[in-house]
Amino acid sequence: SKGGDKQGFCRFFAQGYCSRGDACNFNHEKTLKESSGGNPSSPGAALGSGKEPRAKNSRKGRVGSSTVGSASSSSSSNCPTGGNSGGGSNNTSASKDSERIELLDADGRVKYTTLEETVGQVLTLARDQHGCRFIQRKFDEGGAAAVQVIFPEVLENAVELMIDPFGNYLVQKLLECCSDDQRVSILQAVNEVETNNTISDPAIERGEGLPKVIGVALNTHGTRAVQKLVETLNSSHQIELMIEGLRPGVVMLTKDLNGNHVVQRCLQRLTAEDNEFIYTAAGQHCVEIATHRHGCCVLQRCVDHAVGDQRNRLVHEIASNSLVLSQDPFGNYVVQYVLELAIPAASSQVMKQLGGEYPSLSLQKFSSNVVEKCLKLGGPELDPDRANIVREIMSSSALPGLLQDAYGNYVVQSLLTIAKGQLHAELVEAIRPHLMAIKNSPYGKRILARSHLLQKKT
Repeated sequence: SKGGDKQGFCRFFAQGYCSRGDACNFNHEKTLKESSGGNPSSPGAALGSGKEPRAKNSRKGRVGSSTVGSASSSSSSNCPTGGNSGGGSNNTSASKDSERIELLDADGRVKYTTLEETVGQVLTLARDQHGCRFIQRKFDEGGAAAVQVIFPEVLENAVELMIDPFGNYLVQKLLECCSDDQRVSILQAVNEVETNNTISDPAIERGEGLPKVIGVALNTHGTRAVQKLVETLNSSHQIELMIEGLRPGVVMLTKDLNGNHVVQRCLQRLTAEDNEFIYTAAGQHCVEIATHRHGCCVLQRCVDHAVGDQRNRLVHEIASNSLVLSQDPFGNYVVQYVLELAIPAASSQVMKQLGGEYPSLSLQKFSSNVVEKCLKLGGPELDPDRANIVREIMSSSALPGLLQDAYGNYVVQSLLTIAKGQLHAELVEAIRPHLMAIKNSPYGKRILARSHLLQKKT
């Protein structure tokens, strides 16, 4: 790109590689040495922001965020900003630094001009910010022929590259450009069972005894490469290999900050038939998954993507365990989700499972929300089930406590809202003896403030 009327220095070009090339609205002309104040090897300084570069092993930033999608695969193969945080190889050792210096010229540019010159140095080059950019650019220029030059070295070091902060972007780019046979070779390499791990990484160590792809998927950077692998599958043989690698650790993946995104990518990209291994595991380990911070989200997505009998089995399993799940900080959301599906049989099953426990459930923070959903959702076919809930609570000795409870008062308000005719009159009569007592209760006052609920309803 020429400077001219460009808006400034391109931060993606500085980070590793700008996929827009000459069409980019920002300047690619500025040298890395100028933009980083004489320190082109500093990833943070390469942005030209004038700020102090971040320490190479900094844990700050969005890496490791607990929000859903934080480890989802990037749509671009650009190298990330910042140092080598999270899992992966430790590029800060003296030997790695000396290798990097040999790959760069005085201006911080890769001194090679062709991929053929890099043979034997691909691992080192791919784990360097500028080397990663160089190889990706050569893929764009040379296509399949360029991939073939370095593929043997990438295949030999596939796991190490996939969990590297920069190397994982190279693998993602390669998966977009490689042939079907090459993709099969990568799948076979990562499907080998990890028995003699030589890579010092917590995620890889957790996956010991399982196919290597499990450990990679658990890694902060590796999860992106595995998601890209799922996205680029284009034959039944490749899909079979992917399933073969993921099946032994699918429950572990659903409960992991990084691994759960791989499972969700399978749900999005593969057919319901191909995802049967996920649905089977979700049904067999329903409570374990539903009561986990990340697992509860994956289980809801399983219900979304499953079809026919698959979906019915999952919904039935959740409904069967609704009493336990309703009282859990995460499981209660799964039960509420099933109720929101408005499947009469499933909703009725949930209500029956909770029967006999409604007064105590109404006093709890999480389960009280489920009780309210049972009362408010569903059509007239569920009126008998709702009437049973009203009668159980209004005849309970716990009613006075519910009227004055931080959570129970909302359940009572819901009872008064949905009850009609004779049932509403009976409920009001059950509450009336306690009206004086709840006047001095901060929560009971909420019921009195909605006095229209205590008026006769037809």
